[in-house]
Amino acid sequence: MQKKSLVSRLALMTTDHPWWILFLVLIALALASAGIAKLGFKSDYRVFFSPENPQLQAFNSIQDTYNKSDNVLFVIEPEAGDVFDPSVLQAIVELTKKSWQIAFASRVDSITNFQHTKAEGDDLMVADLVTEPAALTEAQIQALKTIALNEPLLVNRLSSKTGHVAGVNVTVQLPDKSPWEAMEVAANARQIAAEIEARYPHVKLHLTGAVMMNNAFIESPFHDNTTLVPIMTALVIAVLWFSLHSITATFCVILIIVFSISAALGLFAWQGSVLSQASAPAPIIILTMTVADCVHFLVKMLHNMRMSYEKKTAIQESLKTNFQPMLLTSVTTAIGFLSLNFSDAPPYRDLGNIVAMGVVIAFFLTVTFLPALTCVLPIRVNLKGDLNNVYMKHLAAFVIRRRKPLLLVNGLAAIVFTCLTPLNELNDELVKYFDETVDFRQATDFLNDNMSGMYTVEFAIHSGDAGGINEPGFLRKIDQMAQWLRQQPETVHVNTISDTFKRLNKNMHGDDDAWYKLPEQRDLAAQYLLLYEMSLPYGLDLNDQVNIDKSATRVIATLHNLSSIQMLALEERIIGWLKTNLPELKIEMASPGLMFSHIGKRNIGSLLLGTLLALVFISLILVAAFRSWRLGLISLIPNLVPAGVSFGLWGLIDGQINLGVSIVAGMTLGIVVDDTVHFISKYRQAKIVKSLNNQDAIRYAFSTVGVAMWITSAVLIAGFLVLNFSHFTVNSEMGLLTAITISVALFMDLLFLPPLLLWLDKKD
Repeated sequence: MQKKSLVSRLALMTTDHPWWILFLVLIALALASAGIAKLGFKSDYRVFFSPENPQLQAFNSIQDTYNKSDNVLFVIEPEAGDVFDPSVLQAIVELTKKSWQIAFASRVDSITNFQHTKAEGDDLMVADLVTEPAALTEAQIQALKTIALNEPLLVNRLSSKTGHVAGVNVTVQLPDKSPWEAMEVAANARQIAAEIEARYPHVKLHLTGAVMMNNAFIESPFHDNTTLVPIMTALVIAVLWFSLHSITATFCVILIIVFSISAALGLFAWQGSVLSQASAPAPIIILTMTVADCVHFLVKMLHNMRMSYEKKTAIQESLKTNFQPMLLTSVTTAIGFLSLNFSDAPPYRDLGNIVAMGVVIAFFLTVTFLPALTCVLPIRVNLKGDLNNVYMKHLAAFVIRRRKPLLLVNGLAAIVFTCLTPLNELNDELVKYFDETVDFRQATDFLNDNMSGMYTVEFAIHSGDAGGINEPGFLRKIDQMAQWLRQQPETVHVNTISDTFKRLNKNMHGDDDAWYKLPEQRDLAAQYLLLYEMSLPYGLDLNDQVNIDKSATRVIATLHNLSSIQMLALEERIIGWLKTNLPELKIEMASPGLMFSHIGKRNIGSLLLGTLLALVFISLILVAAFRSWRLGLISLIPNLVPAGVSFGLWGLIDGQINLGVSIVAGMTLGIVVDDTVHFISKYRQAKIVKSLNNQDAIRYAFSTVGVAMWITSAVLIAGFLVLNFSHFTVNSEMGLLTAITISVALFMDLLFLPPLLLWLDKKD
């Protein structure tokens, strides 16, 4: 008696004991999905960087020494275009006071509470620049305006050059104990802004800053998962109903999708991991990927039933026919997503791992739960209709008849578009991670156009001994560096302690402008600084500029909004200048902008290695599965071409490769293999099992798998196109390019792979 294969035994088990299969699988799903209760979310932009990232380590070192630079910046836009109007100044005074109510606020800076210094005899007077705006005369207002617009610590930082806009900067010290801290701060800031705008309707407030950026990182994925997931689910239901003409079959697929997503997220949470803005699209991707195996199984099952097979037999035959290609596609898809573990950005590793788990779970459910479920649920089919429709027959005839022109034209097109790939350049801009509908993006663009910038570069400059910042020689070097930074076209403002020393020196010499220069004696500088610090109110000390033992100081250069290419070019220029002019000083340099610029550059190299390794594994798997080097190598062509063509098209469409776009090649490698595997599997089955010649084998492949390829590709393309509506542009551009890649892959599998097989696989 012939021994049954493992797949045959599985097929019998799912149809003979469906209730036991359903019961056991549901228990396993419940245990896996229970982890969702532990699932956390991390919003901080630092989540994009691993702890060993050198730029993050440098940034954290500076942040640990000085006050953190996390902030909320209110940008005040007066209707009349003059912030020195008494009513506008009163609004700024109120806003400054109210800003202390923001959660975790440690410092509030504005033009009104700026600690203006002046000499009165031998005394140094330190006080708020503006206290009672309503009592000011026109002459006093003009004097205040002159002071503010000539103060280096205010211009392009808290006031524009002309005084048409101003800023109130709130420094916050987030304890990093909850992912919702940024949301709490943002909610406080928005409430205060609404109160000020209601009280002063001639003033408009724009909210930006690092905390508002973190908040945007939270709100964007929440928007995506609350709006895009329902849209995608509706699209999937519509496509499945239109394609399968079965309510029960459609319901089964939706159930598998829900179980796959919940189990994958649950297992991810059981590992102690947390979601972030970059890994948040995982449910949408799993949703689209899950459909593929289900559709292939159901299309064949319904086809069998329409051919008068008894339902159990139809289920068993479909499982036997599709098990190997479904296993292959699931493994290769998982390998493609697992290649994201080579990414330098941890959220993309998480994204790859979650989706890989979802794909494997979906396969497991498709070969166990789905057959058992369809066995117990009533399914009706129209015996007159068949999914083996006339369009696939016509398409097969056309491809066979026109195989030479199709081979030539598609081959040339693939080469031409792949050659356009160098049109792309690696470029990222942190602010443009959000589209123009996002409030944070709008406020930051307004800030960049009218007063200052969101980007900074921070420097920690060490003197080498306690109190060394008072050394005149050290101060001259700091001032030399600050002056050079101000000359750079990217620079908007430089915040440096040397400007404070100059002002204090001038004050202590009767406010004589001739003494607006650095002190020439260390003890004198130390006395000035001590006198000034003793006069400062709570919350406005120098901890943001000077370390505890006064051996080092922080200089912050505020920049225009820059792309990663511009940021890296500036960094290289700064490093070159420091090596030439200040080689003796220990200087640390870091900023979020630099961190993102470097990770984008490194990510390409890391992901390229991961993609190559994934390609090697997938190639070996296909060769082993098809038991043919020829078919295995032929299958690589339509799997590699889509990425080359799509990146060539991207060079014409956009040409910018950001952090999200950089993961597409590795991610889609596993996806585009699916249709190729199913087509070649049916082609090989026709030749070996049915002893058909090449042309008839092509016809058989089209007739048995063509419709399923259309359905699965339509769902995948729709799913990733839905991502294109995300307000988080990293995800939206990734979704668009992935949809283009899958579209190209479907085109190649239907119009390029069959002529390729007819040309290269001559052996019948």
